[in-house]
Amino acid sequence: MSTISTQLRNFKEPTRDQLLHIFFSIPEVSLTPPAKNVEKSNSGEVEKMEINAVLSLGEQGVEDSYAGKLYLIPSYLAFSSLDRKSARFTIPLSTVRRVERLNARAGVYALSLSTWHGMKIIIQLTSLRPTADAFCAILREALKAELQRGQMKAVKGFVKTCYSEALISTTSSVAENEREDGSLITETQEGSPLPEIEYLGGLGLKFRFPGDPKKLREASKIKLWTTYLRTHGRNLTLLRYPQCTRLVQVGLPNRLRGEIWETLSGSLYLRYTNPGVYDQLVDETKGKNSTSFEDIEKDLHRSLPEYAGYQSGEGIIALRRVLQAYSFKNPEVGYCQAMNILAAAILIYMSEEQAFWLLEVLCDRLLPGYYSPTMHGTLLDQRVFESLVMRCLPIIHDHFSVVDVQLSVASLPWFLSLYINSMPMVFAFRIVDCFFCMGPKVLFQVGLSILKINGEKLLQVQDDGGFLNLMREYFASLGESAHPTSSDPRARAITRFQELLLVSFREFAVITDETILAERRRYRNEIVNSIEVFSKRSAVRNLKTLARFTKEQAGLVYDALYMAMCVEPPPPDVAPPPLLLATNDGTQDRPETRVGLKTFRVFLSEILTWARNEKIVTNGFQQRVDREVAEHEVIDRLFYFWDTSCKGSLSFQDLVFGLDGVMFNDLMDNIEWFFNLHDKNKDGYLTKDEVLTLSESFLFIFRHEIGDAYLGAVSRFMTNAFEYGDTLLPQETNSETGETGPQEIGHNQPYLNLATFRMVVLADEILESFFETDLSASFKLEHVPDLELPTTGGGFLGDLWSNIATEDNKKIFHKLSDELGKTIGKHQVVYRPTFGRYTKLEEPKARESLLSPAQKSTFTSSDTDTLVASRSSSSTLTVDAMASQDNGPVSALSSAGFSPMPHVRAVNAAFMERTPFAIDDAGDDDDDSDLDMVHGEDDDQVMDEVDAFLEAHDSGLTDADQRVAQDLLNAKPV
Repeated sequence: MSTISTQLRNFKEPTRDQLLHIFFSIPEVSLTPPAKNVEKSNSGEVEKMEINAVLSLGEQGVEDSYAGKLYLIPSYLAFSSLDRKSARFTIPLSTVRRVERLNARAGVYALSLSTWHGMKIIIQLTSLRPTADAFCAILREALKAELQRGQMKAVKGFVKTCYSEALISTTSSVAENEREDGSLITETQEGSPLPEIEYLGGLGLKFRFPGDPKKLREASKIKLWTTYLRTHGRNLTLLRYPQCTRLVQVGLPNRLRGEIWETLSGSLYLRYTNPGVYDQLVDETKGKNSTSFEDIEKDLHRSLPEYAGYQSGEGIIALRRVLQAYSFKNPEVGYCQAMNILAAAILIYMSEEQAFWLLEVLCDRLLPGYYSPTMHGTLLDQRVFESLVMRCLPIIHDHFSVVDVQLSVASLPWFLSLYINSMPMVFAFRIVDCFFCMGPKVLFQVGLSILKINGEKLLQVQDDGGFLNLMREYFASLGESAHPTSSDPRARAITRFQELLLVSFREFAVITDETILAERRRYRNEIVNSIEVFSKRSAVRNLKTLARFTKEQAGLVYDALYMAMCVEPPPPDVAPPPLLLATNDGTQDRPETRVGLKTFRVFLSEILTWARNEKIVTNGFQQRVDREVAEHEVIDRLFYFWDTSCKGSLSFQDLVFGLDGVMFNDLMDNIEWFFNLHDKNKDGYLTKDEVLTLSESFLFIFRHEIGDAYLGAVSRFMTNAFEYGDTLLPQETNSETGETGPQEIGHNQPYLNLATFRMVVLADEILESFFETDLSASFKLEHVPDLELPTTGGGFLGDLWSNIATEDNKKIFHKLSDELGKTIGKHQVVYRPTFGRYTKLEEPKARESLLSPAQKSTFTSSDTDTLVASRSSSSTLTVDAMASQDNGPVSALSSAGFSPMPHVRAVNAAFMERTPFAIDDAGDDDDDSDLDMVHGEDDDQVMDEVDAFLEAHDSGLTDADQRVAQDLLNAKPV
């Protein structure tokens, strides 16, 4: 059994609107329908708009003002500075409590926005006055729509689930109920249980968080974040200024990590707009079973087993529910290895619902294709990473090429698990912090830094094993000093992990999001082709039997099927189902791709000459061959004839079986096959109606042949069939006339048996020739032309050409040239003959009847068998030599120089076992080292760690513009 997917060929570059949603982490479509009491006009489409603006925070001297663009996207208000990194925010409109226009100096158009958390934002609209008025009008309508949807009422209950609310609250006693690492104290000193908390949290609340809180400086980080969240909003209304990025790079505190992750990634907005969806999915998965669920069960106890939470049933149950809910909601993705590592790590800091939505964002938007069945996103990024290594670290790349070391053996697990499965969790989580804040480019920057820092040792590596051992040793030493022999205590205090971040964000800052996107476009087609070749080999290898085909011939059948699925994708009811029915023993069949009738017609037109119409069109300007898929009852009959399992669809194995039943037949086998094709009830007899249907099948097969020869053969067949059929019927005498004749029977009664059908066919030279050679030869296994992959961005001209050279435009051009050809009298259409064996217009001489009139009354079916046996032929099919050559797809793969097999092996090896690191153990360590003594307990010194690689931030404003922005802070509403 095999699953064949054409999804990779359906890839399209994201549109501008989609890129905007991705940048601002905004979900494109809400998963829950609008409330019943809301009219369509109110839940409907709010116009989008963008406008030039200047952003100022409502408190004097807290932050600089930044020029940028303000975007109104349905249900959201978003802003980005001109450099797209200094300042930005994404705020649901339902959290906006008041919008006022400020009474500013002449020519200045400014708005004051008050949010749910009491934060004041000043936005100066710097576009023309009519544009600003239009923006304000659309904003007003959008706010009204949010009010009518009732979403504003949901804010109060939702923010209570966020820890930042309790942290900022002046009346909260949350700090008194927590240990130093952020985990909860379950009982008071008197032994009574503490009141239940409202905010959400992960397993770390109960089982402690990884690492030593003193070395991680948890208390200092919490103080810094508390100060930032008080002035810059929180959860739904968080403003991201340069200070936010600095705080993330230093490392998030344990208790805030889960909330900041979902805020930066945008999964917070999915959870906000889809309340109760996760619980509903969990309920729906109860009692269900699927192959994904079976794979999940196998990996549950291999998911961070060293963490205490997964040594108990509570952690395993939570992990199972999250993974099953995701695979149930996304059956096309299901479950992929490494998902368990991600989900297990996320659940340490997040609740099940939070983890579910973050997993959704990770798999769908941040790392698309990483966890799909083909893992095409992972393979593509591995190719991109190799190209970056070749560009940035050419000496290491050349050495690896010489000694044949596969870079992906180590780097693929890094990317798949976001480094969680490779390095100590306390360090991996800091990389994950930066990943959610700055995007997927962080994975490439860190990977390049690892190779650069270990460059001298890597040049001594001679094989994959040495490469992996070196990486393990390096990751185990990340907590050690990078300069242990230095006389400067501050230099000795710099750890290898801090050095790693320094190199990543300073020396490889040139690796931007645009760089990654450009490289992905460059290598996408190469990866798609290599995956398709690998999938083809797997599908052929997974066949239960090849019958009489060779592997090369079965590969050609696969090519035709794949082509048909690209042209006419299978409908959902015959595509691989998300959940298959279990058999009696409780096991399940693996999913397999099955095609419906429409796809089968396209498939058959690729390999069967009479299943297509080929028109040679000449119009004076061009000569072309137009191929159309033919439709006829005999093709539909063939579909159901091969559907032996009566599922209404055909698998790859069914097609191989079906073709084997006709392509290698001799004369007698082909006659029997054609007879059985039209014997509907399989009783060994054709009725009179079925004889007529069989004659219509002949007419369809011979429809494009030149002359009347084949038409005459069909006419003689019908005459002889009914003549011989009547002869075999019981004779009866008419009591009135005394004449003897065949007994009258109904049209649906048994009439013509196989032996008689053989005799009728052999009575005609043309039909005998058709069954002896032409029928089997009309099934031609040929190399299918390579399908064109979608273009992936070639600048302005490339995009323009891709929009012009579409199939629809080609049809319009052909139609226009045909009309011009008709006007000048040069338009001509000729159908290409299917067989072309008899091309003369005169009809060849037919054989005389095998029965003389005197013999017709005494003819028996046994005589027919004897007669036919004497004329049997042993003609067999000889497949074209092209089918036996294996130079097509395989050579394409080798020329590409990329194979998914090493990557698949790397995944299987890397995720079987994770190396435990002592530094991840929760608890306090009283031993002080140089690494701790330098920093002390000063909160401000926590930020020194990232000062070395801070990027410059440009506000985009002149001094005069800055003064105008500052004046607006004191302006009064109109």
